[in-house]
Amino acid sequence: MGYSSDFGNIEFELGAKTLERWLIKPEKTMSIVLGIPRERAQDERRVAISPPGVQILVEHGIKVIIEDSAGKFCNFSNVDYSEAGAQIAESADELYSQANVIVKVSPPQPEELSLLMNGQMLISAVHLGTVSQHMIRTLIEKNITALGFEFIETRDGELPIVRTVSEIAGSLAVQTAAKYLETGYGGSGILLGGIAGVPPAHVTIIGAGTVGLFAAQDALGLGAQVTVIDKEINRLRRFEAFFNRHLVTAIANDHYISQLAKISDVIIGALSPKQKISKPLVSEQVVKLMKPGSVIIDVSIDQGACFATSRHTSHTNPIYVKHGVTHYCVPNIPSAVAKTASFALTNTLLPFLLKLTDHETIPDILWKSHSLRKGTYVFKGYVTKKILSELTDFPFREIEMLLAAC
Repeated sequence: MGYSSDFGNIEFELGAKTLERWLIKPEKTMSIVLGIPRERAQDERRVAISPPGVQILVEHGIKVIIEDSAGKFCNFSNVDYSEAGAQIAESADELYSQANVIVKVSPPQPEELSLLMNGQMLISAVHLGTVSQHMIRTLIEKNITALGFEFIETRDGELPIVRTVSEIAGSLAVQTAAKYLETGYGGSGILLGGIAGVPPAHVTIIGAGTVGLFAAQDALGLGAQVTVIDKEINRLRRFEAFFNRHLVTAIANDHYISQLAKISDVIIGALSPKQKISKPLVSEQVVKLMKPGSVIIDVSIDQGACFATSRHTSHTNPIYVKHGVTHYCVPNIPSAVAKTASFALTNTLLPFLLKLTDHETIPDILWKSHSLRKGTYVFKGYVTKKILSELTDFPFREIEMLLAAC
């Protein structure tokens, strides 16, 4: 039986018209002045947008203001940003007073909260493990529209910014563990990959997410024995298939965790940021079972500790020893490779920032963009994420309900 070619023509015509409708921008769009401040959080060396990223934003009609020396630790100079089309602000006060959208890496520090202007949009990380009532109260009182890296989500459920940061953190976790196993750093003196005739180190990874994936990949690449544990069996099945059973998997229960603690030279806490960490998964009693000179890397520290013995450290003072175990609990691990991390963050952020130019108002932007709407955690004076409401005791409202009332 034959089919009329008219169907093909109809399909083409509809497709062309649909594409044309999406390509035509509204006559009036929101005028964006995007501010990139210098990071003030301890040991935060990244910058939210690289000079090539700024050039793309400027070419799309976004005015960019960057604070003096914001890219210093990434070896991005003021000249690099000026040549890309950015305006250099001599102070944070100057930047915050002129921008209507602030994009930064770390959550706003106390001294930065006072600089935020009423009605601004803020895009940054949130760090659920350290979020404060003071920060949320300020955002509410100043009618800030706040979007968090941890919440920006695509329609397929992917967290693109979290994934980018997690890839770097997973690789760095293994590099860091290898260093602190060395005798000179107080470690047990074990080479992570071993050599012929000498067994390699045993690495246990808690969490079969993106951090766990890249940590496992790097650890296996160096020759370590790797065990991955997670509460979800399907995630473990995917790991076994991906690595062709070159690693061991186990369900994350008290029995397996305590048994693995006794034999592990390294344990990496890599729980997903989607999981609410109400209490540490690894108790202090289990940490005591670990061998002297072994290493804990708690990548989950910014969302809530994975180990009962974890406490925040920094790049300046990254480790401490408890029960004979070296603990590394730096919340902004990717900052150790600031230039790579800033390029990666820019690549992931740009598509979302460019969406800001498509509509006339912030409510229009959030209505039309699934990702930005999902990323919003404060809007119109309310917390729009249940987990943040529970952590800070501020009233929760569904963002869709708030947008409907605009």
